Amino acid sequence: MQIRQFRYAALVALLLGAGPARADAAGRRVAALTIMTESAAPSSMQDSAGQVIGISTDKVRATLERAALAYTIELLPWKRAYAAARERPDACVYATSRTPEREQLFKWVGPIDSAEWVFMARANRRFDLRTLDDARPYRIGTYNGDARDQFLRSRGFRVDSAPNDLTNPRKLLLGRIDLWAAALRVGTPVLQQNGWAGQIVPVLVFNRVDVFLACNRAVPDEVIARLNGAFAALEREGAMRRIERAYDHWTARPAK
Repeated sequence: MQIRQFRYAALVALLLGAGPARADAAGRRVAALTIMTESAAPSSMQDSAGQVIGISTDKVRATLERAALAYTIELLPWKRAYAAARERPDACVYATSRTPEREQLFKWVGPIDSAEWVFMARANRRFDLRTLDDARPYRIGTYNGDARDQFLRSRGFRVDSAPNDLTNPRKLLLGRIDLWAAALRVGTPVLQQNGWAGQIVPVLVFNRVDVFLACNRAVPDEVIARLNGAFAALEREGAMRRIERAYDHWTARPAK
């Protein structure tokens, strides 16, 4: 027990800058938190220089900077990013839907954004979906490890998962699935930006969720409190809204 308490105290000291840390050649602190995310534009993506950017990324980066915590941000497939945050004591992952099933798995910072879970369909098919249960007869496209996949599987829906979410609109247009369970930021122009406007349409919003930076349970409470305090301060100052506005005219390359 004493060894465990010592390790916890050492981690708190390292993350909050109160103890010794390794330094690089320039004398800067080596990253203490490993932040992971997936490629999901415009929330998180790489620019031409290889830098991870995006709406959620910029919010997370601003929060870490305000909290004066050392960090790195890595772009990984979602299942790997999520699994690493579950396993590594210094790791966090975003943008993670905060569901009842996940509540006790992480410590939470945010919310950094919100999203609607929407069933999307081909525009030339007619669906009369008024409730979630109305979708039970249909094949629903999701992707591996995602909260929507878990949500629908646990309720007995016919799920056809893909290795990444952008496979699903193509499967939908080819008739391989009937519905795509998408997560869309409120007001996002993702359909227009990918050339799907007029071909794919929303037919039912079946859930609304907030998404967070989800940290391993070993990350000290003091660090989580510091991050949430920094996030709240940036919200009050309008910094988070300015980050969102900076991407108002962002345009994705059309999906192929």
